Amino acid sequence: MSSPDRLRALLAEPGLVVMPAVWDGLSAKLAAGAGFQTAFLSGSCVAASRLGGPDLDLISFGEMFDSFNMVHAAAPQTLVLADGDHGHGNAMNVQRTVRAYGRAGAAAVLIEDKVTPRALTAAGKPCLPREEARMKIRAAVEAAKESGILILARTDCRPTQGIDEAIARIEMYVEEGADILFLDSPADDDEIRRAVDAAAGRPSFAVLSPGAPRATPSQTEAAALGFKIGTYPTGMLSPAVAGIKAGLAALTAGGAEAASALPSAELRATLGYDDYDATAKPFIVADQG
Repeated sequence: MSSPDRLRALLAEPGLVVMPAVWDGLSAKLAAGAGFQTAFLSGSCVAASRLGGPDLDLISFGEMFDSFNMVHAAAPQTLVLADGDHGHGNAMNVQRTVRAYGRAGAAAVLIEDKVTPRALTAAGKPCLPREEARMKIRAAVEAAKESGILILARTDCRPTQGIDEAIARIEMYVEEGADILFLDSPADDDEIRRAVDAAAGRPSFAVLSPGAPRATPSQTEAAALGFKIGTYPTGMLSPAVAGIKAGLAALTAGGAEAASALPSAELRATLGYDDYDATAKPFIVADQG
């Protein structure tokens, strides 16, 4: 069964799908080892890891696609939802983006309606005119027919154009054939319910990490509100940053490692040294002395 078909089957099951956000081989391997069947290749996490900076449209398609290949190689059974951002250009760029992720084995890809490049400020996400946004999703759905990859259509227009326009866009994306719907930055539970209703029975996706100016229900609350997928962009990234800072602080203080560091044997096991040795054993050349 293909990755898209496996994801469709998973989304047909009851309950909220908790989707960790990953950015490289190690984060993907750890998420899979913890039992998660799915992962979100998050643009914000990739920007943090590759650029050491914020998610402000500076990551290129090539960098995102390279990160996907790392994730897919390290956790080949994980159903990856790739962050296709704005499609990295116009409708034709969207088609190239969708086809590339589909051929490479992604289960789904996110395409959003914000304007790019954004104005030279971190505030706000101006969005494309409605019909231009429609054509991007239409192009994505058409390109997805090649591989069967699912299309997640995201609207970012809630903060700049209001909830009514955002709901109209979700309805429009459903008409165009999007498989999963995503209202970014809902203000409250009522707006969430409106967006879920507008999805007309198709799965709704939510960012549930705390800290941003949006409603962030718990997993139980999100399921009750009708969300089908919840992702956590800071869920692993923030603790990872905290761990690196702790390690640096320990070195600065004259120590060798932070108190939270894994024992050496556990770290080696996590990284797979024994697995490597077992796999390599049949290829060792016998002593010919």
